[in-house]
Amino acid sequence: MGPLRTASPIGLHRVLSPPGALPQAAHRLDASPGLWPGETRLRVERLNLDAASYRQLSDKHHGDGAAVRGEVLEIIRSRGKMHNPVTGSGGMLVGVVEEGPAFPAGTRVATLVSLTLTPLVLTSTTWDGLSEQVPCDGHAILFERSVAAELPADLPVPLALAVMDVCGAPALTQRVVLKYRDMEMVAGVASGQAGRVVAKFRDGESSSAGRMVRKYRDPVVAVLGAAGKSGSLSLAAARRAGARTIGVVLTEREATTVEGLADRVLVADARDAVALADLGADVTVVCVDVPGCEHAAILATRDGGTVVFFSMATSFPAAALGAEGLGADVTMLIGNGYAPGHAALALDLLRAEPGVRAAFEERLR
Repeated sequence: MGPLRTASPIGLHRVLSPPGALPQAAHRLDASPGLWPGETRLRVERLNLDAASYRQLSDKHHGDGAAVRGEVLEIIRSRGKMHNPVTGSGGMLVGVVEEGPAFPAGTRVATLVSLTLTPLVLTSTTWDGLSEQVPCDGHAILFERSVAAELPADLPVPLALAVMDVCGAPALTQRVVLKYRDMEMVAGVASGQAGRVVAKFRDGESSSAGRMVRKYRDPVVAVLGAAGKSGSLSLAAARRAGARTIGVVLTEREATTVEGLADRVLVADARDAVALADLGADVTVVCVDVPGCEHAAILATRDGGTVVFFSMATSFPAAALGAEGLGADVTMLIGNGYAPGHAALALDLLRAEPGVRAAFEERLR
């Protein structure tokens, strides 16, 4: 196949190697500033590294900020994007539109697609390597189908960036809980009884003409890593959707952070499968930025329940084979960073829930 003559809306024309790869899976992207048709160029102001990627780099370099900084800059230089080769993840960024059709020039936006598929060049940074957010200067390219959102004027940029980095988590959590509640009650017309409503519930059954007796219980949602960014938002989204919530945190300090968001708080290591085995959650949401939580999440979930993995530290072979080995009848979902309206939902939760804002501000100190 010869070279592409027109721009691909998903960025295939920017892939340098290997041939045929999509931008996210590519080893190297062309991050040159010249625009192809449909592209938009941003002047980059700040990156937000995803939690799993930053944790892996910080642990690798034993908390040496200068070494973390050096490795991040080398990844971006060599790959034309921020794509951690160990975790496979990147993060997202804030920038000001310089040119292109996506937004008017001068609009400050947050990208809602991963840095692992975003062509990126950094020319300078004052970052010390000791936090997930990277103040910097440079440019980035949005493809025609890249999702971005204008930053809200009422929130500080670092706070808005942190929220929008994980806005897919509360959106999917809410969707799963609402579908679960819908499944609790199945309505139909009884055979041979016109106009008679029959409602079946997991905890009982009721039928009557023109009315329905609610006997189902609210689902229980356990969030592992509940004091983190995605965890606190997922707790708030689950409660708003009508769930009873359990927040699993590592320390007593984190327990204090989520007290107002969870109906029950459990201090435990999310990698300790024995400690979480009796939670009996209908839905378990994994938001922990360290590996090894797969089996604990599966055992925390009742048969017929759902596990949602939002952590980029998740080993999906460990999850699949672990569920098989444990004889666990659970549905496992990979958290998708995109859902319609996800940014608006996450920002609304931040504004409406003091506990969510406190959890974010604690991490940004």
